[in-house]
Amino acid sequence: MAETVQFDLVSPERLLASVAAREVQIPGAEGNMTAMPDHSPLITTLRPGIVRVSGPKGDAEYVVTGGFAEINGESISILAERAVAREDMTQDAYKAMVDEATDRLANAQETYVNEPGPVDEAAKLLSDMVAIGDHIGLSAN
Repeated sequence: MAETVQFDLVSPERLLASVAAREVQIPGAEGNMTAMPDHSPLITTLRPGIVRVSGPKGDAEYVVTGGFAEINGESISILAERAVAREDMTQDAYKAMVDEATDRLANAQETYVNEPGPVDEAAKLLSDMVAIGDHIGLSAN
């Protein structure tokens, strides 16, 4: 068994990480998961959350708002809708993300009056964004 796996995190703006990792914790749509070397092939969608990467050179955390993860025995690739290194996340940037999620919920409530699916999805997005702030010590207000 290999000790590390290649990890790449890409957002639409840039490549945020390309490192050897011992494990990567991923906020999958169906729940949190940990991917390690020799992991079975898997593709999953992401929910907003924290990606944690542990490797020989230390640990790192990234805030993601969604996207996809492709995992296999040799590599883990995350294509994020939006991603920010935890140390770069400011109160203002976090507040902007929460405000965007709040606007999405208001728009869904207005547009889909008798259709709970889109409204529930927007409410879940807002809830996940608030939970991220609670975890990293930032306030949604």
